Amino acid sequence: MSLLSTGGTNVVVPVLVRDLTPADLPTCTWSGSAAHLGQVAAELERAASGEVDYLAVCTAADLPVAIGGVDYQVASGAGTLWQFAVLPALQSCGLGTLLVRAAEDRIRSRGLLRAELGVEESNPRARALYERLGYVAYDRQPDAWDVQAPDGSIRRYETMCTLMRKNLA
Repeated sequence: MSLLSTGGTNVVVPVLVRDLTPADLPTCTWSGSAAHLGQVAAELERAASGEVDYLAVCTAADLPVAIGGVDYQVASGAGTLWQFAVLPALQSCGLGTLLVRAAEDRIRSRGLLRAELGVEESNPRARALYERLGYVAYDRQPDAWDVQAPDGSIRRYETMCTLMRKNLA
């Protein structure tokens, strides 16, 4: 369940966390460009082999409104959260918290006791969420990835990330 609050009115909306599937990708255009969704599709292939989990928080209509992955190949003994996104109109409604907790449950189910992530230093809102959920900063490092501009061109995006972790024991 997720609680939405707008203008003094609270609405409880049922949601379900499940694995993201390739069939979901056309409904996830809010999460990034076509190039980004192509990368997510590649990660779903890795999910089929067990290297990652890719989760979706879905409405009763089975439409994803939050997505994110856990990569088990990045850090020994940990699951690394990445590519988390919430439909912009539904941010600050608890969906990100629900998704992080579901990801932590997946990590625990593999017998791992630590979750890690990198959050862009230009995204204090996300960092505040992770801190509220018990993540602690331990380092920082540059990161970069390709992004697609509206005209279809690809450019390299560079940023600095704060590395955070949480003990799941």
